Amino acid sequence: METDVGVQKFRSIEEMNRAPAVTRAGADFEQFLRHCERYRAIAAKTYPRGVFKFHNIHEAQQARDRLTP
Repeated sequence: METDVGVQKFRSIEEMNRAPAVTRAGADFEQFLRHCERYRAIAAKTYPRGVFKFHNIHEAQQARDRLTP
């Protein structure tokens, strides 16, 4: 995968602000897919089913400790 964008030099901030952003065609969707793939790789593999209600914060913290590796 090639990401050769190059270096641009500007004489002033105004010139830099007027310049269009340099991007590759179709790169946004490819980047989104790579981001999703990374997220799936690091996300938890199992999720407990249901909605949990706790009487106090201590019970909630204990449940979290049991579920996190």
